[in-house]
Amino acid sequence: MKGLAIRNYRPEDARALARVFHRAVRRSTSEHYTLAQRLAWSPWVQAGEAWDARLSAIETLVAELPHGPVGFMALDLSEGFLDFAYVDPAVRGRGVAGALYAVLEGRARAAGLGRLETEASRVAEPFFRARGWIVVRRQEVRRNGVRLPNAVMERILHADEAAA
Repeated sequence: MKGLAIRNYRPEDARALARVFHRAVRRSTSEHYTLAQRLAWSPWVQAGEAWDARLSAIETLVAELPHGPVGFMALDLSEGFLDFAYVDPAVRGRGVAGALYAVLEGRARAAGLGRLETEASRVAEPFFRARGWIVVRRQEVRRNGVRLPNAVMERILHADEAAA
């Protein structure tokens, strides 16, 4: 995507990434999750110190266009857990997630990780499958008292593979 830059998270990104997260959950998941599920998943735009602390504690990458952040992915390098992968619905399907993922997987490899894990929504599951991830098991998680189905997925990082 023209003008797209991938960079490290900065604390001043917190509010913009909270909006990306909220819009992605509310608008991009409607084919797979009910309104009640989407409201439980993201009841309001998160922001503030707790949100910043969570994103600062892990390897968070930001996809940015000239007008601001449009996506982010975050990986806990100590556990190999991909915790966040969200793209603003306005740019969904235009390569933002793929660009973020390529950099993040490269960093995981550089850190010596041999395996990654995530809990993928029904929306994200095809994206991860296309990049070599497999479903380990299906589960339901509770958010604000509501059950949300997702898939625990893993990706084995073979030494002879390059990031997709």
